[in-house]
Amino acid sequence: MDYINRNNYLEKLIRLQNTPDIKVITGIRRCGKSVLLKQFIEYLKLNDKSVNIISINLQDLEYDSLLDYHNLHSYIMDKYIKSRHNVLLIDEVQLCNKFELAINSLHEKNIFDIYLTGSNAFLLSSDLATLFTGRVMKIEVFPFSFSEYLDYFGSEEQFDSMFNKYLKIGGMPGTLVYSNENDKFSYLLDVYETILLRDLVDKYKIRNKNELQHVSNYMIDNVGNLLSPNNICISLNKDNSSITRKTVSKYISYFENSFMFYKAKRYDLKGKKYLVNNDKYYLADTGFKYSINGTKSMDYGRALENIVFIELLRRGYEVYVGMLYRKEIDFVAIRRDEKIYIQVSDYLDNPSTFEREYSPLLSIKDAYPKMIIARTHHDEYTYEGIRIVDAARWLLGEK
Repeated sequence: MDYINRNNYLEKLIRLQNTPDIKVITGIRRCGKSVLLKQFIEYLKLNDKSVNIISINLQDLEYDSLLDYHNLHSYIMDKYIKSRHNVLLIDEVQLCNKFELAINSLHEKNIFDIYLTGSNAFLLSSDLATLFTGRVMKIEVFPFSFSEYLDYFGSEEQFDSMFNKYLKIGGMPGTLVYSNENDKFSYLLDVYETILLRDLVDKYKIRNKNELQHVSNYMIDNVGNLLSPNNICISLNKDNSSITRKTVSKYISYFENSFMFYKAKRYDLKGKKYLVNNDKYYLADTGFKYSINGTKSMDYGRALENIVFIELLRRGYEVYVGMLYRKEIDFVAIRRDEKIYIQVSDYLDNPSTFEREYSPLLSIKDAYPKMIIARTHHDEYTYEGIRIVDAARWLLGEK
């Protein structure tokens, strides 16, 4: 498989060099965390002549003896060189039983620059504060952006046609080695089932796998719709299920912890408060939806909305669903003092569709920028101060 440099993530790792934090690379299974770690090692070798790299992949049988935390600790200390810059990188750290005891001991010595990756069912964001006594810095990795997807294929000049493929298949790196669409979807289905039926079942000791799968499938069917544990519970129980609201709520939190789904909370723009009931959920990658549900009834609008949401997260925005006088703004994207109101649409050719998209934006009276992202296939233009931007071109706008 060919690789591309994921410069945004690599730059973050480079910036964090020599900080006292434990750097933890997170993200959905198979999104490229291990490859990123290898690329960082190559950078270190080229740019730091004093570096002593201690690199361990606990999936490799060569390191089988290090699955005991005492042995892991001893091995690393034996590799330490006092006069050098010692960088410790451990891939799949969760495979070592009680790994946190070894890492905390090493971190306390203040002699290693520490980087970790692991299966996110066992190295969850919610667990990091309790696992490690030192400060943790997370570097969240997403599947390939559209820009990275084009870089991989070297096809930027054909971005309109390539976008149609990206919309359906998504950007999970492992799909790119397959030329056949069915093989791509088969790969994605395997990743999905591994997360659901192995990682989460093992982590949380789930007995009823069917219930877990039903909740996940329901959420995939309703990507971009308003959901709550209560309405999911009611819908599933109409089909002779007996799942409880509390169980649905737990499962949703498990999906978020595994980076399969991301939540967009609703925010009342007038009252300036979060709304408690009903959130929206988006998949880490649109390809999962079509690997499970098939492509006969493609909902391009929802797929595009999903892609825009994940791209905003990738660019460092906090993203909410805006509510104003019963009108919904697809996304309110906030990054430090920057705020953007965004509507997403598959197409704007119909005047009534165009009005439906711009009307909520015009009802917002503050001066923050407003934008409609759609598949216009044209250069950017404005309407009543609202930027109208082609989706593929917008995705290429910030690399």
